[in-house]
Amino acid sequence: MAHLEGTYVPSTSAWVRDQIEEYEASAGKEANTLRETGIPVIIVTMRGAKSGNVRKIALMRVEHKGSYALVASRGGSDENPDWYSNLLAHPTEVLVQDGPEAQPFTVREVSGDEREEWWERSAVVFPTYNEYKAKTTRVIPVLIASPK
Repeated sequence: MAHLEGTYVPSTSAWVRDQIEEYEASAGKEANTLRETGIPVIIVTMRGAKSGNVRKIALMRVEHKGSYALVASRGGSDENPDWYSNLLAHPTEVLVQDGPEAQPFTVREVSGDEREEWWERSAVVFPTYNEYKAKTTRVIPVLIASPK
């Protein structure tokens, strides 16, 4: 199984920390949806931009031809989530777990027509993204994780 070397620092949010722990312990069979929504999630492992520590997040599962959209929505906040900077700083030190095992991925930010295509795919999975888009003046970044 792929993993990132270094000190793992769990999320400060208890429910995120618990979900990731349960997802990984069950090889993706449990805690694999966003709370009670039934919408599938993936676990994304990355290196911290400043600390270099290993970080993990659960994101909506938006998959297309083996790649995944990582939507930096932060609930429609005017600021990007911290993990966005992590992925930009270390785009080749990324793992995605969608099921039993994490696999190595490379991440890149998309724009223009490609971003719009991925945004539409993402909004089909999680329509609330469109509400987030309406709440903020920033363009919500969309990153694509592709297998190495």
